[in-house]
Amino acid sequence: MSSPSATHHRDLRTGQSLWTARRRPAIAVRPLTRDVACDVVVVGAGVSGALIAETLSDAGLDTVIVDRRGPAEGSTAASTAMLQYELDTPLSLMAERIGRDKAERIWRRSRQSVEALRERTERYGLDVDGATRGSIYLDGNVLDADGLAREADARRRAGFEVELLKPAAVKERYGIAGRHALIGFGNYSADPRRLTAGYLNVALARGARLYSPVDICDIAPDAGGVTLASAHGPTLRASHVVIASGYEMMKGIPRKGNKIISSWSIATKPQPRAIWPGAAMIWEAADPYLYIRTTPNGEIICGGEDEEIADAGERDAKLADKAATLSRKLAALLPDIDATPRYSWAGSFGDSPVGTPTIGRIPAMPHCYAAMGYGGNGITFSMMAAQMLRGLICGYGDPDADLVSFYRKF
Repeated sequence: MSSPSATHHRDLRTGQSLWTARRRPAIAVRPLTRDVACDVVVVGAGVSGALIAETLSDAGLDTVIVDRRGPAEGSTAASTAMLQYELDTPLSLMAERIGRDKAERIWRRSRQSVEALRERTERYGLDVDGATRGSIYLDGNVLDADGLAREADARRRAGFEVELLKPAAVKERYGIAGRHALIGFGNYSADPRRLTAGYLNVALARGARLYSPVDICDIAPDAGGVTLASAHGPTLRASHVVIASGYEMMKGIPRKGNKIISSWSIATKPQPRAIWPGAAMIWEAADPYLYIRTTPNGEIICGGEDEEIADAGERDAKLADKAATLSRKLAALLPDIDATPRYSWAGSFGDSPVGTPTIGRIPAMPHCYAAMGYGGNGITFSMMAAQMLRGLICGYGDPDADLVSFYRKF
């Protein structure tokens, strides 16, 4: 009988996403048949693990990645991959909760993370269906028209370029009726499975190794490093360990308010002639909110309707109704498109009290690090984690690590 896993096991998604209907690039995966020694073990081969492993391998560290499923087979395949710098919690409201200085710093770092991911992906020449997009942030029950104006002021004060539009201008420019909007610039979108495969393959080309399926059942740090026991026998010995298992969080570590929620998504047929000018991402200052993006082929992806549901069975039972609701809301907002779902899927995701991740050293576990609690900015925060963990593990630190560490006060 295998030993209990060191991370929680969850059924992370159901249905068929747009990404799982497409073939992803091949990734060289090995079985773990003997004990392994290395500089760092990354637990998790989704998009977070891929970005972290690639960055650590770039730093010259002998890197091993393990995953109990396989690369890009968990939550990554359910992501809508809207790589925005704008956090779920508006800057104006975040400033009220954690202070203006910290709020502006985390927003700026989020912007830097999007830019770094786009620049790194382009530098490596990775084919990820990447596209730079603006954003259309619509008023809702979280920020009304006056709240959206205050948000625009907060972003301008922090150095962000924005444009505030009244309903007539929103209707004329984008065909969306009766809504105020805050326009942002410089976001990014991609195919998350191709993105994951691309970064894993860059790391593997440098000598990193990927073992799967490997379920880690025990993590034992000591003065000299960390020993990881696998459920089927072989062990891994490393100087450092990074837990990048997404929403299957490691057992026994502080949650920092992170919790599992459920989200639902649909994707339409390709309809490039129906896409609004600039193909900007659309989302709402509302709870629950709707968010919309396009692909380079002209498919429209729509998601949201989030609920605080951790149980996969309860989540999956709502898929048909949620898909119908998303389709109806999409059609109402953009009446010129065909909102009929070609794909529909559900996934478990993370949420945190102020919309920030938790990244850094795990308390009371020397040489152990984690990246978790991503919320609506999953892949943006994955890149942030890759940059920060490189600094922490290599010893030169990171100027913003205090904003997301396990030791922060908010």
